Amino acid sequence: MPLRTLALIGMFFASSNICLGWDGVDNETGASVEIGKGNLVRSGQTIEIYDHGSGEYRDVDVQSIQRSGGSVEVEVYDSESGEYRTLEMDD
Repeated sequence: MPLRTLALIGMFFASSNICLGWDGVDNETGASVEIGKGNLVRSGQTIEIYDHGSGEYRDVDVQSIQRSGGSVEVEVYDSESGEYRTLEMDD
């Protein structure tokens, strides 16, 4: 395989990885969640998450962020459901 082809394949995989969101799990339900690219995850900010358990996008307010070992705990408030959720995101 020519070097140019290998370089193009490598660039494709590198760029597709950059476009992915931030993956994690809802600690209470165990459902996978994803924070999409372009969300500024900071206390006081509203972000959009995709909840794979319900199959829905949700707008949530970031309450706190804490690094814990190999993950990051993001506590959010879902105003639509009135619930606080703790998301354990991959580091």
